[in-house]
Amino acid sequence: MEMEGTREEGMEVPPKNALALSENSSQTWSWRTQFTDMWGSFDFWSTVQITLTIPQKPKISRKPLISTSLLSLLSSHCATLLLFLCISDQIQTLISFAMALSVEKTSSGREYKVKDISQADFGRLEIELAEVEMPGLMACRAEFGPSKPFAGARVSGSLHMTIQTAVLIETLTALGAEVRWCSCNIFSTQDHAAAAIARDSAAVFAWKGETLQEYWWCTERCLDWGPGGGPDLIVDDGGDATLLIHEGVCAEEEYEKTGKLPDPESTDNAEFKIVLGLIRDGLKADPKKYHKMKDRLVGVSEETTTGVKRLYQMQESGTLLFPAINVNDSVTKSKFDNLYGCRHSLPDGLMRATDVMIAGKVAVVCGYGDVGKGCAAALKQAGARVVVTEIDPICALQALMEGLQVLTLEDVVSEADIFVTTTGNKDIIMVDHMKKMKNNAIVCNIGHFDNEIDMLGLETYPGVKKITIKPQTDRWVFPETNSGIIVLAEGRLMNLGCATGHPSFVMSCSFTNQVIAQLELWNEKKSGKYEKKVYVLPKHLDEKVAALHLGKLGAKLTKLTKSQADYISVPVEGPYKPAHYRY
Repeated sequence: MEMEGTREEGMEVPPKNALALSENSSQTWSWRTQFTDMWGSFDFWSTVQITLTIPQKPKISRKPLISTSLLSLLSSHCATLLLFLCISDQIQTLISFAMALSVEKTSSGREYKVKDISQADFGRLEIELAEVEMPGLMACRAEFGPSKPFAGARVSGSLHMTIQTAVLIETLTALGAEVRWCSCNIFSTQDHAAAAIARDSAAVFAWKGETLQEYWWCTERCLDWGPGGGPDLIVDDGGDATLLIHEGVCAEEEYEKTGKLPDPESTDNAEFKIVLGLIRDGLKADPKKYHKMKDRLVGVSEETTTGVKRLYQMQESGTLLFPAINVNDSVTKSKFDNLYGCRHSLPDGLMRATDVMIAGKVAVVCGYGDVGKGCAAALKQAGARVVVTEIDPICALQALMEGLQVLTLEDVVSEADIFVTTTGNKDIIMVDHMKKMKNNAIVCNIGHFDNEIDMLGLETYPGVKKITIKPQTDRWVFPETNSGIIVLAEGRLMNLGCATGHPSFVMSCSFTNQVIAQLELWNEKKSGKYEKKVYVLPKHLDEKVAALHLGKLGAKLTKLTKSQADYISVPVEGPYKPAHYRY
């Protein structure tokens, strides 16, 4: 096991000569550190304490070789790890330390795990600012709050724990729901937002800079409602909460039939190793844990393109376990959050991370869907010369009509200054591409997952050197050329890793859809209206979401006369477009 410590304010970092202790002496250090085993399957950050004791007359060489082995992880909640420290094969010292990954509780008994609960007041101030910019959610509180339609409902959310999400959470609680929440990305949490919600409103398990081990621990905590099963409703972003339940149910069925536990070594995917390990450990404690969750669940509403793709794949294979509403394809989500939100947050993230001047640069946008359109528009407006890569001839033609070039990545890989992936696919920018890039070319992703950029290939490239400039901004130097590229947010969502994501107003559109979708699932839970399929909100609700946001911007709608409405065969009050209209 490798140990790597980084300073965090208020913590003492062990000196490099920490082993230079006199005989019969001991010392204790506290620091925040990362642990990774040799297979990459066990990886976490945690605040730890280590006490090192040197016995009499140790034979320590001037350049000790330190190797350690993980002996046991006693608990996923608050584990004591036992390590043997072998120095030059001449001495073994037993080190034990407590991993501070345990649930905490507020004075009222509500569970939480956040970075710093003392940031709650700061978070509350920003939440109050955001509420003014989120008219859709505030209108939901005014319309539905008095009747408490979510009374008795348990809602689990796996969605970026930001200030804007805090307003969504408190809208759900204002409507009567009990809420548990985690983030859907290891870098996207705003710690002051998490602190405010944890103190005031809901159970939160999220902090910025989680490792994958911590991330899935938080996801499990979010879904864990105790012996009575899991949540009634899920708000998902990317589908990880949904995936964990589906994988858990499959594993439980296999275990019941054969007695076989999930094997983390059966996959090469480091993250899925963690998922399988989590499910395996849960099976030992409760072999029906995920079946209880599945049986209680009313449904899920999914926020983003990637998660929606997962849902449709499960629907087509007949494995979807509960009804799902595709929020992403509401017009007031995809044509606003994806397009205008990315148009705002991409340059914000670029400039916060690198301070680079965009004007005059050659920028490549991989993909020209709604997200790609927003990114390309932002870069063009900032003065960049924009090149688009596309597989779809319709999207490619749209890009050309906007005055953009459409080429392949290979055509421009050695000429461009900025690369942005927006596809939702995998293996878009590979390490062979990165080797050919200009010195200090910026490489970033604004799709949901980190597999658009070949981070594994980059990390394992022989002789490559990683230089961390600041959190989520790393320069990778190739040995052959001694030149490097700058990768943002470790290939994950750069607008949330390097900035604060989309602004409140556009997120109000998306999150109002989420509230309406959750209400629809909950209100129809006994009617049989929703089967184990994927649904889209009807057009009249989409138009309602838009209408709730017009007044904030001073808009006044023109009203159809009855004669005009009859002439174009629509109701006077809408909906005004057929379901297939593309906007």
